[in-house]
Amino acid sequence: MLREFKEFIMRGNVLDMAVGIIIGAAFGAIISSLVKDIIMPPIGLLLGNVDFASLHAVIKQGTPAGPYDSLAAAQQAGAVTINYGNFINYVITFLIVAFAIFLLIRAINRMRRATEKPKEAAAPTTRECPFCLSAIPIKATRCPHCTSELKPA
Repeated sequence: MLREFKEFIMRGNVLDMAVGIIIGAAFGAIISSLVKDIIMPPIGLLLGNVDFASLHAVIKQGTPAGPYDSLAAAQQAGAVTINYGNFINYVITFLIVAFAIFLLIRAINRMRRATEKPKEAAAPTTRECPFCLSAIPIKATRCPHCTSELKPA
């Protein structure tokens, strides 16, 4: 069983998948930082010094009761909160990652199409009868529609 597991792990597909997961996690961390530290602060500033990460709604007061100055203060008091600001950050992060993946797949598809050989047009299998203009097989010597004798193709 150990030998089979080793063979499974050493397959190329598993190693490629592992590398992809590691790179994806690192990419996700970079995008999270981009959203949290670069994109959201200017948006928050434009909306009146709003810190999206601290946006929350208290659904059950803690001790002491609110209002709370920050999400951390509400959580420290034991309040139950809905952290919709974090949700907004994660949605924006997801959209950026999805768009980056879209651009990557699009570039790969373009490169793949550029390297593929164009398919040759199939040879025609019919021709037109010069008398009745019907479609007939190329090798026909008599038109099945008007019975005219035809020159071989």
